[in-house]
Amino acid sequence: MTGARALLLPLLVISALFAQIRASDPICDVFVGWLAVQLFHETFDESFEGSWVVSGKEEYAGVWKHAKSDGHEDYGLLVSEPAKKYAIVKELDNPVTLKDGTVVLQFEVRLQNGLECGGAYIKYIRVQDTGLDTKEFDNGTPYTIMFGPDKCGSTNKVHFILKHKNPKTGEYVEHHLKSPPSVPYDKLSHVYTAILKPDNELRILIDGEEKSKANFLSSDDFEPALIPSKTIPDPDDKKPEDWDERAKIPDPDATKPDDWDEDAPMEIVDEEATKPEGWLDDEPDEIDDPEAAKPEDWDDEEDGEWEAPKIDNPKCEEAPGCGEWKKPMMQNPAYKGKWHAPMIDNPSYKGIWKPQEIPNPEYFELDKPDFDPIAAIGIEIWTMQDGILFDNILIADDEKVATSILEKTWKPKFDVEKEKQKAEEAANAPSEELSEIQKKIFDVLYKIAFIPFLEPYKTKIIELIEKGEKQPNITISIVASVVVVLVSVLFRTLFGGKKAAPAPVKPVAKVSAPAADAAGSSGDKEEKEDEKDDTAAPRRRSRRET
Repeated sequence: MTGARALLLPLLVISALFAQIRASDPICDVFVGWLAVQLFHETFDESFEGSWVVSGKEEYAGVWKHAKSDGHEDYGLLVSEPAKKYAIVKELDNPVTLKDGTVVLQFEVRLQNGLECGGAYIKYIRVQDTGLDTKEFDNGTPYTIMFGPDKCGSTNKVHFILKHKNPKTGEYVEHHLKSPPSVPYDKLSHVYTAILKPDNELRILIDGEEKSKANFLSSDDFEPALIPSKTIPDPDDKKPEDWDERAKIPDPDATKPDDWDEDAPMEIVDEEATKPEGWLDDEPDEIDDPEAAKPEDWDDEEDGEWEAPKIDNPKCEEAPGCGEWKKPMMQNPAYKGKWHAPMIDNPSYKGIWKPQEIPNPEYFELDKPDFDPIAAIGIEIWTMQDGILFDNILIADDEKVATSILEKTWKPKFDVEKEKQKAEEAANAPSEELSEIQKKIFDVLYKIAFIPFLEPYKTKIIELIEKGEKQPNITISIVASVVVVLVSVLFRTLFGGKKAAPAPVKPVAKVSAPAADAAGSSGDKEEKEDEKDDTAAPRRRSRRET
C-alpha cells in the first residue's frame, strides 16, 4: 500500500503541474487535444495505393495520381484527366460515431485548373449490414454525409447533405443545407471544415472562417426538414364542384355604352398632313445604275433581255422624299377597342381551395439527429477539369485539432500561393503612370494622327493612343497598330489601291406577264425540279446581276 501511495504522489504532482501549464499555454492544450481526439488523418505523404481502393466499375475511367501540389513539395491525391468520372474509397479501421460530442470533418482541396463544371466533395460512407465492397463503390453507395465544393452552370455551392433515416418508414432521406457558402473562385489551396456540435449546431468554415451556420432540427436550415410536419394535406380530399375561386367577376348588370364603337380602327389617315415642300413626285426611289454595262458574254436568247442593276436615286437623298406622296397614319382618338364589362367582387367567392389537413403518418419527434456511423471515406465525382488535388482529410472530435492541422499544413502553402498570385496580378496590372519614354512616344503618335493624308483614320488612331495612355503595358501594340495604318496608307498613295470591279454576272431573262401568270400555280413544283436537275442545265442568271 505504501508503494502504491509513493507511486501515486508523483503522478498527482505531475498532473497538477501539467494542468497548470495547460491552463496558461494554448499550444500545449492543442497538443494534448491532438493526442486524444484525432480520429483519422490522411496526409497522402505516401502513395495511396494499398490503402485506398479505386472503384472497379467501368464508368469510373478517371486516373488517380499521387502528385505534388503545384509549387510545393507536399503530396496529395490528384484528379489527372478532364471530362472523366472518378471513384476511390478508404475503409476506416474503426467506424466513427457522430452521435456523441463534437465531430469535425475537414479536408483540403486545390483546384489547380479552376472548376467550371464538376465536383470536389467527399462522401462519408455509412456502415452497411452486408459490409462494404470497395471495388463496387459508386454513386449508389449509401453515405451519411456528403460535403464539399460543387460547381456547374448556376450551381456554385459547398454542399452539405445529410442522409437521415426516418424511424417511422425506415427510409433514408437526403436533407440539403439551404444556405451553403459559395466555392472560392481562385486556384489556391482551400480548407473546408464542417463542425457538428452536440447541441445540433452545424458550422461550415472555409480556410478557418465561418461561412454558414445552421441547426439540424430547424426547418429554416434544411430542405426538407429533418422532422416532418405534423400534418399533411389529405390526398383523398377533393374540391367541391360548386367551389368558386374567382375573387372578381364581370359585372352582369353592366351594358356597353351606346357611343362605344368597337369597330373603330386604331389608326386613321392624318387629314391635316400636307406634302413636304420639295417632294419629288416624278422621281422613283431607285434608278438604273448609269455606270453598269451589259457583260460581253451576255446571250439575249439564253439569258433574256439584260437590265441594269438598280441603285438609290441620288436626287431622293437631297429631297424630303420621292414617288407618290401619301398622307401618313395617326392614332385614332375615337379608338376604344373591344368593350368589356367592369370587374366586381364575386359574391360567391370562397377563396382558394385547399385540401384539409390530416395527421402525417411519417411524423416523428427528435431531440437530435440519429447519425449513422462513418465506416469509410469516399470520393465519387464527375468533373470537366483536371488538376483537382485532395489533401489532409481529417476526422476529429475537437475543433482545436482541426485548427492546429490547418495552421501547420495548409496555412504555409496558402501564404506562398497568395504572394505568388499578388505578384502575378501586379505584373499584369496596368501601370498608373507613364514613363518619360512612353510620353514621348505618345506625343509623336499624336502628331502622326494629324497628318493630312491620315485624316480618314485620325479618330481611330487617337482612340488607340488614348487606350495606350490608360494601359501603358500595351504601348508596343499601339505603336505597331499606328505604323501598320501609316504604311498601308502610304502604299495605297504611291502605288494605287483602287478596288477592282467584280466580274459581271448574267441575270435571268425578262418574263412576260402572261407567262408569269401561267407559271404561278406550278412555281413550287418547278423550283423542286430545278433543285433535282441542278446538274442538267446551268442556272439562269438574274437580269439584275452584274
